[in-house]
Amino acid sequence: MSPVITRYGYDVVGVVVVVFLAGFVASWYFLDDRVFRFSGMLLFALVLAFSLYFFRDPDRTTPVEAGMVISPADGKVLFVKDVAADEYVNGDAVQISIFMSPVNVHVNRYPVSGTVEYFRHFPGEFLMAFDDKASLRNERTHIGIATPYGKVLFKQIAGFIARRIVAEVHEGDAAVAGARFGMIKFGSRVDVILPRSVTVKVKSGDVTVAGETILAQFPTAG
Repeated sequence: MSPVITRYGYDVVGVVVVVFLAGFVASWYFLDDRVFRFSGMLLFALVLAFSLYFFRDPDRTTPVEAGMVISPADGKVLFVKDVAADEYVNGDAVQISIFMSPVNVHVNRYPVSGTVEYFRHFPGEFLMAFDDKASLRNERTHIGIATPYGKVLFKQIAGFIARRIVAEVHEGDAAVAGARFGMIKFGSRVDVILPRSVTVKVKSGDVTVAGETILAQFPTAG
């Protein structure tokens, strides 16, 4: 069973709790007008409620199917397009991009089981996550996993609001499909790049659930 909130958000929620308590006390003792007092306490309460909601970490049931590629993020599919991959998954590939709004669960999960062979962090800009150039210019991490069926590259991309990417990933790690590995804080995007041989199971506009939605299927023997 997962905690109510992800441990990746303990620092932010802790600060918000302290600010909330200080604001509550200040509103009660230093604001004589009842309307202002109530408004101040309500504002701090709403900020705390949003923080707890944003960092929620629900359990997920990951399907078990040979060659599956599951969604690493909650959100909506921005687009599915053919690309010429020149990093890790080299050659003809397909890219599935998922936009995560501030109201989505932001904990990220491994899309496949295998071995982490490739990990890179790139500092960068903070363009809107749905901007196609974001995958090349924004702050991001690139994670490559080797599976028995082929290679998978996926990117955590910071958006206009997001300012921190968490990725507890190292080359040589064993990846398990559906397992948590990090998050992007406050609105972002995830790109999944796969060999062209996969069968894509989603389309633009589809809603994805991290750890549950099957994005694509590798061809498997038998």
